[in-house]
Amino acid sequence: MAPTLRLRLTLVVHPVCVAPLLALLLAIYQNDLGPDPANELAVRTGEWALRFLILSLCVTPIRKIFDLHPVAPLRRTFGLYSFFYAALHVCVYVIFLLQFRWAEVFEDVSERPYITVGFVSFCILLVLALTSPKSVVKRLGRRWVDVHASVYAAALLALLHLFWIVRASIAESAFYAIILLPVLGYRIWLRFFKLGQR
Repeated sequence: MAPTLRLRLTLVVHPVCVAPLLALLLAIYQNDLGPDPANELAVRTGEWALRFLILSLCVTPIRKIFDLHPVAPLRRTFGLYSFFYAALHVCVYVIFLLQFRWAEVFEDVSERPYITVGFVSFCILLVLALTSPKSVVKRLGRRWVDVHASVYAAALLALLHLFWIVRASIAESAFYAIILLPVLGYRIWLRFFKLGQR
């Protein structure tokens, strides 16, 4: 990517990705998070984690279909922001909702399916974030591709986590699924297409 184009994308993308955090901080400062601020924080951080995760998965199909190679680095950028908001989501859950009651945390993770799938999704994102630096990519070699293919599992688990939480209204989950499933379908088609060429 040309340095000028890289700089332009950086100047646009990073402020956009940080904007939800600034909006949350402003809402906290103005005491504008409703009657249950901790739960609202958990919901909003979780939603942004899923949104950026889906955005990261959309980069490759957009790049390949429309031949927009300069957008390729955005997959990593959106992926790291997804992990960042997922980490905030977990922190809100542990610190504000359960107030460091670790016994309840472990009980929720082991006994509540919607917490279990969310926790597994977060662990996958943690591994992907830890293996995203270029030095680690070089060290892993071809194995890096296999490791980062697990991002699709993370996205599906995160979507399932959201569906279980808002079962009374599935419109939001359906909206994300409508975006995510074609992206996954494209990935599967691309994989079989490459196998067919071999």
